[in-house]
Amino acid sequence: MDILDYTPEVKAALEQKLPVVALESTIITHGMPWPDNLSMAQNVEQIVRENGAVPATIALLDGRIKIGLSQPELEQLAQSKNVLKLSRADLAACLVQKNTGATTVAATMIAASLAGISVFATGGIGGVHKGAENSFDISADLQELAQTSVTVVAAGVKAILDIPKTLEVLETLGVPVISYRQSEFPAFWSTNSGLKAPLRMDNAKEIASAHTYRRALGMTGGQLVANPIPHVHEIARDTLNPIIKQVISEAEQYNILAKDVTPFLLGRILELTDGKSLKANMELVFNNAILAAKIAQFL
Repeated sequence: MDILDYTPEVKAALEQKLPVVALESTIITHGMPWPDNLSMAQNVEQIVRENGAVPATIALLDGRIKIGLSQPELEQLAQSKNVLKLSRADLAACLVQKNTGATTVAATMIAASLAGISVFATGGIGGVHKGAENSFDISADLQELAQTSVTVVAAGVKAILDIPKTLEVLETLGVPVISYRQSEFPAFWSTNSGLKAPLRMDNAKEIASAHTYRRALGMTGGQLVANPIPHVHEIARDTLNPIIKQVISEAEQYNILAKDVTPFLLGRILELTDGKSLKANMELVFNNAILAAKIAQFL
């Protein structure tokens, strides 16, 4: 079934076997306010190009999966209201109903794999929410990493989540978790989480080779590359932890559940950090785009 639309730039790159980096769209529609979201999306695409790869921002428009967005489409998406936040469970339904949908990590991995793109840069992945032993709130991103062969470059797990439990689930699912150039696992806005990373690699070629070897071994699933935010842009854990504890308590108080939890928490953290979390978020995405482009060149 023909459900993919490519921009001319992405189509040409794939036909010529040039490096391509997939980019998600929920960070545009649910992660940042207008017009910061459009500026961020344009900048991250440009950074991918400057580092030797072709960007492919993925979203669903008019019953089609867009592998790369034109500038008018990018601007349209950045200003759209009530955009669906898509994961594995609702990707097909969005296509059938021809709704506008933004792709999470899981949905972006699925679309990238269909398009033949092996590397994906994002901010941070979803994971096990705090209190998941009662709510069972665990992101579909983790299962997707276990079954879809895409290397995902992120600044670790979003700091609002239960990072130790997330790492335990990833281990159970057999997902390689590779920390880039440090032995400690990063914590999104903060360089360090206080937890040792399962694996460490110090160059893009080695990471790309690990992706290739997994395929040679017949293994399904991708890799999580945890790329720490540069020290100059981080927010210290000691500063963030009390704020995160407060906003999680507020989410429980207002009975905010499921897909609404993460946008609520990120929005409140933005307010309570006086915008510092947004600046850090942008910088870590840019940093991840650079590394993803380097990995793509070796694939």
